[in-house]
Amino acid sequence: MTRPGFTDCLERVRENPDAAQEDLVFLLNNESPKEDALLFAAAADVRDRYCGARMVLRGLVEFSSYCGNTCHYCGLNRANGKAERYRLTPDEMVESARLVWDAGIQTIVLQAGEDGIAAQELADVISRIKGEHDMAITLSVGERPREDYALWKDAGADRYLLRVETTDPALYASLHDGRTVETRLACLDTLQELGYQTGSGFMVGPPGQTLDIIAQDIRFLAQREYDMIGIGPFIPHPETPLAHAKTGDLRLTLRTVALIRLTSRNAWLPATTALGSLDQDYRVDALRAGANVVMPNFSPADVKKKYEIYPGKRCVTEQTGACAGCMAGLAMAAGLELDYSRADSLKRVPV
Repeated sequence: MTRPGFTDCLERVRENPDAAQEDLVFLLNNESPKEDALLFAAAADVRDRYCGARMVLRGLVEFSSYCGNTCHYCGLNRANGKAERYRLTPDEMVESARLVWDAGIQTIVLQAGEDGIAAQELADVISRIKGEHDMAITLSVGERPREDYALWKDAGADRYLLRVETTDPALYASLHDGRTVETRLACLDTLQELGYQTGSGFMVGPPGQTLDIIAQDIRFLAQREYDMIGIGPFIPHPETPLAHAKTGDLRLTLRTVALIRLTSRNAWLPATTALGSLDQDYRVDALRAGANVVMPNFSPADVKKKYEIYPGKRCVTEQTGACAGCMAGLAMAAGLELDYSRADSLKRVPV
């Protein structure tokens, strides 16, 4: 059974990317499995229309677990004395890119904590990878000066992921020490100005987050026309200040993915590793709710478990790249075609 006005509300959001705040809150605030099914089906339909019925692969390499930040939700934060730290050498990063390429995947995501890597060192790695492979390079190394972003772009980086986590200043301040949301937003603006295909996103369920804040963030991401948007549940880490907080609600996370799809339409939306790291693997559920990207992990086997943003992370015991073999099954279960291409931004293509 659906609530009075549900169908009309869903149709308004589906037809108008600049969805009203109250409509988004209405759709987020749901306890009906039937309403969820209708919302997810609408999101999958919009995905297929604007992106094609496909699941794109990106090869993930987590090259450093060092971080200078003290984010209250992240196991890599510098205050966690129990965290196992590592940093791949440039040669190891380039070798990881070879493994991604050999698996047929044409995008590599180089991700790390904000470990202060020298800008020129990373630029050299980017140049070496580009010299060997015609692959897209996505970076995710946090807040850096404009000149670093520009250097990496000139070296050949194509994309950059920088999750905002929340646009609400008070909530942002409660989750971070010594950081402001204004600085985060300024970095995102710089990345877009420099011509990066830019990704952002947020987690669902940290303490203090409300449905109004989620709706506000959904609208923000759609209005900024980000090329990629990552949504995952908050998972508490035992060595952080939020150790005893509740895990983010699965159904609310899936509703958020669906509403991102309806409002951002042709953005790339991953079925995040966090959704695969709960009591069971829910990545297929996210794909059925409008997601269309999965990122198999190509980090060296001996360091995978050390990149512990949250506990229980999926696929940390397999050999490097082994989870790529599961991708066909995920795509089939979601009714999608497996796509190994670069899958560049669709925001630059008229729709």
